[in-house]
Amino acid sequence: MALHGLAERIGTIGTLDRVARPLAGLAGKAIPTGSARKDALSGAGLGHPLHPLLTDVPIGSFTAATVLDLIGGRRSRDAVDTLLALGIAATLPTAAAGLSDWADTYGPDQRTGVVHAAANIVALTLFSGSLAARRTGRRGFGRVLGLAGMGAMATGGYLGGHLSYARGVGVNHAFAERAIEDWTAVMDEGDLAAGSPTRVEAGGAAILLYRAPEGILAIGSVCSHAGGPLQEGKVDDDHGPCVRCPWHGSVFRLDDGSVVHGPASVPQAAYDVRTRAGRIEVRRRMA
Repeated sequence: MALHGLAERIGTIGTLDRVARPLAGLAGKAIPTGSARKDALSGAGLGHPLHPLLTDVPIGSFTAATVLDLIGGRRSRDAVDTLLALGIAATLPTAAAGLSDWADTYGPDQRTGVVHAAANIVALTLFSGSLAARRTGRRGFGRVLGLAGMGAMATGGYLGGHLSYARGVGVNHAFAERAIEDWTAVMDEGDLAAGSPTRVEAGGAAILLYRAPEGILAIGSVCSHAGGPLQEGKVDDDHGPCVRCPWHGSVFRLDDGSVVHGPASVPQAAYDVRTRAGRIEVRRRMA
């Protein structure tokens, strides 16, 4: 619990805002919502965020290099150098994806993210120095720098895990919504105005209803990215009827809940809709 408490305290250090807020603003301009860069770095086409997937490459490469360096002997030198180079090269896209995710955080999460990034920058610097030292014949010094890099990387990795698993950054915020398996009445058909997103609740699920020209459409109303209220978002027809989250600008199709634009990567739950005896009924659409 001591490590958890330390990570929580980092999020309360207000002076970090002097760095975090301007950097988040620059990140938002460099990777704007609705752009192809944002969609790619968010993992909009994957069904989950891209950043955690990419971290396996630098972490795995640096860890393998360190282990080989300690037990592999002289014959492992070329392999160690190759692994260090691979980890360094993989850090750039990994950091870009992390920066994209971090730009949509606030307060304690944003502050912790700054320290997470700083630890990883220190680690990258140390591993780069380690590789440079080895290539100039100073392999002992390179080993020392590599071990220090592992310490910095472990610090950054712990804080990254804290953000994801303790703070919920990047997780599906609609995961707890219950699946309605049976047809369930939610409102009178006459009460649903055309062109106006409306939230209803049934069986523990929050649902957005929308009367489009082709019929009534329904998806989950809690944005999977950060829990935003989709019923308060703007609806447009750029990609078929779509709703834009009012919090971070994620765009979802209203006919099937799929992600059109990030930062969201997890699609919304989609519902089948029917009308019986003047009542709108819904049930969860199964894949």
